[in-house]
Formats: sequence, structure tokens, C-alpha cells
Amino acid sequence: MSRHTRTNDWGFPRWRGYGSERGATKVRICDRHGCDLPGDCPAPKSPNSPERWYFCAEHAGEYNRGWNYFEGLSAEEAAEREAGEKRTADGYQQASHYGWAGPGDGSRSRDEMRALDALGLDPDVEFDAIKIAWRRLAKANHPDTHPNDDQAADRFREIQAAYDVLRVAEERRAA
Repeated sequence: MSRHTRTNDWGFPRWRGYGSERGATKVRICDRHGCDLPGDCPAPKSPNSPERWYFCAEHAGEYNRGWNYFEGLSAEEAAEREAGEKRTADGYQQASHYGWAGPGDGSRSRDEMRALDALGLDPDVEFDAIKIAWRRLAKANHPDTHPNDDQAADRFREIQAAYDVLRVAEERRAA
């Protein structure tokens, strides 16, 4: 006659603590020959294949550095596959409107960024520094100081247009 032992869960298995199973935990070993670390990083054996290698973090990095997704394809086939995957995976690409500003804070428009480039300023500059740079460049390129220089006149117009764009944006922000 077997005797039942009492458990702490009172017959409710969900009351057991996590990891309190009595059997051994199964650990998958890295698929790299000679490695005995746990293999918890899956990697595809070939493109579009459900089969996976399971590597440790070190060997997964080594595998990924050497992975060539377009191996065995001609240049035309590789370009066709790349175009097809970009066409279907664009939703996973980072939104392009986050990338135009570079190191700025994301509060400036594309026109403002071009105007700052024309003045030679960083994206996160204050409006007082914009005024100072505009005055300095306007004095250096003014048509009165360079009477017969067409390049200086064009540069002056570019500087003036850039300042107008930034001034209007600053007024809009202040209102």
C-alpha cells in the first residue's frame, strides 16, 4: 500500500513556486563544436529555412559577423531580393522623419535645418546665436562691401533667406 505525501500546494498546482519542479531543467548546449556553454541564441541554418542553430552569445556574434544573406545569388538576384524585402518590410524601418535632424532635438523643420546649415550652425542652437551668426555673415558678404562680386551677392541672399526662415519659425514658436 502506497502512502500519499502531502504537498504545500494543497492540490492546486498553480500555487507551486516557479522552478520548483522535481525534474532536472533541460539546458540546450551551444551547437559550436567543443563549446559547453548554454545555447540560447537561435540562428538560421540557411535563408528562409525553419531550421536553427543554437549558439552561446559569443558564437552567435561570430556567426552573425560572417553571415552573408545573399550568398550564392547573382548580383541581379540579390538586388531583386533586397528590393522585394524592402518593399514588404518598410513598416519595420525607423520612421524617416526622425532621421533628418541629426543631433537636433526634433523640434525643427527640414527648412529650418537647411537654413541652419546655410548659416553654419548646429541644430540645437538658440535664436540669439542665430542673430549673431546672421549679422556676422551678412556684414562679410554684403553687396555694398563687395560691389562687383556676384558670388558674395548670391551668398548674401542665401544668408538673408535662411535668417528669414528661422525668424518666422521663432516668431511662430513664441506665439
